Amino acid sequence: MELSTYQDRDRAMKNVLDFSIPSVQSKPCQQRLRGLLKRLCAGLERARTRRLLAQLDDRQLSDLGISHADRSNELDKPFWR
Repeated sequence: MELSTYQDRDRAMKNVLDFSIPSVQSKPCQQRLRGLLKRLCAGLERARTRRLLAQLDDRQLSDLGISHADRSNELDKPFWR
């Protein structure tokens, strides 16, 4: 190989390495966003199940082994807990 071919290859490799750096830096941002979305979805699911819990009558609560105090404590929690 001639010298210019090595130089061309080195330039090409530097471009590839420079190109990959932004994608590595964006991963923490994507992971934080993904984690935030997971927590939001989990909170919305808790809110949905608490709404269903609020609709249960006395017989259904006793079938599940849940007392009125337990239900009240659960319904008083905010959706993120």
